[in-house]
Amino acid sequence: MSEPQKELPQIYLLTPTAFEPEDFAPKLAAVLDAHEVACVRLALASKDEYMLGKAADACREVCHTRDVAIVIESHVALAERHGLDGVHLTDGARSIRKVRKVLGDDAIVGCYCGASRHDGLTAGEIGADYIAFGPVGETDLGDGTQAPRDLFDWWSQMIEVPVVAEGALTVEIVRDFAPVTDFFAVGDEIWATVDPVAALGDLIAAMG
Repeated sequence: MSEPQKELPQIYLLTPTAFEPEDFAPKLAAVLDAHEVACVRLALASKDEYMLGKAADACREVCHTRDVAIVIESHVALAERHGLDGVHLTDGARSIRKVRKVLGDDAIVGCYCGASRHDGLTAGEIGADYIAFGPVGETDLGDGTQAPRDLFDWWSQMIEVPVVAEGALTVEIVRDFAPVTDFFAVGDEIWATVDPVAALGDLIAAMG
């Protein structure tokens, strides 16, 4: 008998690191209306709580109208205050327990673990809902260490916690990693293009 076919990865959409909420909301809506997206992450670089809150409210309205979950990067208090579905942590496993106590069992708590299998395993053991590894492509961000395909391959065979591939995705990388990841985190790869809807469509097509 042939083995059952693995389901295709889902899309985990990242916002740009800076945007005007009134300009970005219709773009986000257009992408969500055109493609199936599992979750949206507010990935703003700003520390200004007023700006973050304004963006959170605008994006939450777009997402929840379409039954799409939305989380925010690092800002636990804002997740609570603005009715978001959870938080994406960038410090590996360090604050998962504390954040889980604050947000409760129903909140989404995910974390980014770079290319560290150890950090990923620790985070999964103490209750992370997903682990993100990256970057999977070539980028100047961070120290340049890429998360290799064999990390995802091992994880998808051995660990039940969902895994996310992110960072400098290309059509070729999506095609290569599709069999070994549960989610692709897609952000600047589409927002930096003239037509984000079409750009995401090209990445999704590469999965099959």
